[in-house]
Amino acid sequence: MLTPAEVRDFFPEPLWTEVRQLAADFRLMNPGDLQPAEFVRELELINPETLIACWKTPPLPAELPPRLRYVCYLTGSVKRLVSLDHLRRGLLLSNWGKSISRIVAEGALHHVLACLRRATTWCIGMHRAGTWKDEGTQTASLFGRKVGLHGFGQVARELVKLLRPFEVEISAAAPDVTPEIEREWGVRRAASLEALFAENDIVIEVAPLIPETYRVVRESHLRLLRPGGVFVNVGRADIVDEEALVRVAREGHLQFGLDVFSVEPLPKDHPLRGLLNVSLTPHLAGPTTDRRRDAGAWALRNLRAYAAGEPLAAQITPEDYDLRT
Repeated sequence: MLTPAEVRDFFPEPLWTEVRQLAADFRLMNPGDLQPAEFVRELELINPETLIACWKTPPLPAELPPRLRYVCYLTGSVKRLVSLDHLRRGLLLSNWGKSISRIVAEGALHHVLACLRRATTWCIGMHRAGTWKDEGTQTASLFGRKVGLHGFGQVARELVKLLRPFEVEISAAAPDVTPEIEREWGVRRAASLEALFAENDIVIEVAPLIPETYRVVRESHLRLLRPGGVFVNVGRADIVDEEALVRVAREGHLQFGLDVFSVEPLPKDHPLRGLLNVSLTPHLAGPTTDRRRDAGAWALRNLRAYAAGEPLAAQITPEDYDLRT
């Protein structure tokens, strides 16, 4: 169940040929050609054992075809596609796991550097107004900074690797930052979310969106960052009170790097647009188009593992479903 663009990006040759060779009765359906009701009818008619799904795949019906055993989801957030009840009734499900974590981390690093170097100011100013630096120009370096990570999953861990050459001090606010993790990764556990913001020059949002993190970052947290501080979000928009973020951003004392928003696409008249202290990207921190093949290769390994009766990588179980974004 893939669009032509999804096939092209996730399964460039020879991956696509290898995927098709896994099943003698392989069939490709383009979700762009089907209405939701038509998708359900086609799914029932074909009655597959395995379904490869991606961004454009419609949500699965409550009652699944009797043979459907495994959904190999090429991307990340599964709750739109598969319900907890599906898993409880035995459906196997995997997603792209850690295959694209380094790319998201790279996107976060892009925003950090763009904020510190005031890239939006110069991009807009030099293109539209012919501006140039003067004696009052302020820029900053990442070297020697204090960086806080909200969340410590796979993206955060890849980000730690990317940050090491900059000789930064890293702290993290996350329930899974144990003393063992601190020693292994060379990070310090922040005493609280408030401490994370108060003690660092840069805070990067990479926590999962679950009930406990919904809008947990409030205006009071953002105001703990010192003037010139940086807040980057490549996680989920609704971890942050976006209205509060807008109020603080408009004051111009902090730099913001944002890849995710409460309403997407970002409305053309949104107040974040045009702010020179805000670096914006349209929810494309990862995977980049050229690295979607990494998620495709990960999926191919899982499809082979399923065919061989071997354990799946990045399998999502009923026990951890609620912990997923």
